[in-house]
Amino acid sequence: MTKVYKYKEIFDEVKEKYYNDIGSHDADHVDRVYKMCIHIGKIENADLEVLELAAILHDIARKEEKLSNGEICHALEGAKKAKVLMEKHDIADDVIGKVVSCIRTHRSRSENEFETLEAKILFDADKLDSIGAIGLARTFVFAGEIGSRVHNKDIDLENTYEYSKEDTAYREFLIKLSKIKDKMLTSEGKKIAEERHNYMVEFFKRINEEVDGLI
Repeated sequence: MTKVYKYKEIFDEVKEKYYNDIGSHDADHVDRVYKMCIHIGKIENADLEVLELAAILHDIARKEEKLSNGEICHALEGAKKAKVLMEKHDIADDVIGKVVSCIRTHRSRSENEFETLEAKILFDADKLDSIGAIGLARTFVFAGEIGSRVHNKDIDLENTYEYSKEDTAYREFLIKLSKIKDKMLTSEGKKIAEERHNYMVEFFKRINEEVDGLI
């Protein structure tokens, strides 16, 4: 992992406890979200201390959400767990409040009001990790985890379901990933998302041509 963490002790603790489960939301994902948060945060003149803690802690309740089959929201539960952990490490109360706000709202734009610039940046950084080349890699990893097909260019979206053999990376792109660029909240996030979106479009154009034997 990167050695630039100010809060390396906290990261090491949560990596051991919370980020050793599945490949698509592991410690590497956290590291990438952290780096993107810092990149956008410097451009947007945000509080980098808040962003670092928010990135490190944003997915610590993923396991609870998975075990509950989605009944528990990892963003809401994660905000509670993060507060307790930061208090244990004597993080300042004002910082804790800002970090908790970031984590609570990072999951979905439609369900939340973003209280701070840092919350918007965490949202963008987390979503950016699901698109572009790394996003495709994560999507194919997840498809493999659930045993789906490698690709089906003629997929019928109305008659396919999540966690099924037809829950391919292409299905995920058509239903979700292709819409992410329009959800970005920061100027830098929008710029990066546009480039990553175009890469995915070209990738699936290419794979469809290969499947048809055209290339």
